[in-house]
Amino acid sequence: MDITKFYNVTSEAIEHAALKHGSGRIEDSGNFGGFLQNAVNQINATNSYLQDQEDEEIKLALGLTDNTHDLAIAQAKAQASLQYTVALRDRFMEAYKEIMQMQV
Repeated sequence: MDITKFYNVTSEAIEHAALKHGSGRIEDSGNFGGFLQNAVNQINATNSYLQDQEDEEIKLALGLTDNTHDLAIAQAKAQASLQYTVALRDRFMEAYKEIMQMQV
């Protein structure tokens, strides 16, 4: 899945979901602190989606629900968020390696 296609995609549903899970909008503050805060927010949102997925799996296993649709949605959200977080981490590591190779 190529997540670069989602760059600059906005909608009220996406903004509402981002605010609901505490990630908010990406701030363009131009400093490292803002970038780091956005990374932490993304990790927190990913953890939230993974927890929601686990909760739905437990509910289904215990027989508290028979709605597999909610489980499928939670799994899809968790997978997409985790893939996005891993892609961000990989890009960050590539940038770090390039910086470390620079000669001053």
